Amino acid sequence: MINKTLRENNIAAGFLTLIRLYLGYAWLTAGFGKLTGGFDASGFLANAVKNPVMGPDGSPVYGWYVTFIESFALPNAALFNVMIPWGEFLVGLGLMLGCLTTAAAFFAVVMNFAFMLAGTVSHNPTDILMGVIIMAAGYNAGKFGLDHYVLPILRKLANKGKEEKAQSAA
Repeated sequence: MINKTLRENNIAAGFLTLIRLYLGYAWLTAGFGKLTGGFDASGFLANAVKNPVMGPDGSPVYGWYVTFIESFALPNAALFNVMIPWGEFLVGLGLMLGCLTTAAAFFAVVMNFAFMLAGTVSHNPTDILMGVIIMAAGYNAGKFGLDHYVLPILRKLANKGKEEKAQSAA
């Protein structure tokens, strides 16, 4: 019942729009600040390796993630210096405009989990909760946004290829 309301109700779409705008603004401003302020992820990554999330036994809880940061992220910090600010900015833009909302929320949740695995709690849990609610709502979360116009066009394009393939097979 809750899922049906979340996915189909116009009042829920209004509340989802407010959540989407709030979360989108947070991502957009964070990304814009990094794009214009000379962002460098190497310090954050090095600190995540130096001070991992520790378990009660004194060992890293997410040892695999520390290894990932140490062996891939740090050597490729220049790539992350581009991906993080642009990712944050584009997620924020997608959420603010209501364009590809579900995908934007998914990538927001992925980035929030990446920050949490690196040891930064901050507001990430509440952002994850809002992102999951937006993802669960699907189309209804972007109903009062560009998704109302963009998704039918994308569906038509996707089905066009299927129709052409079916016609050529017949």
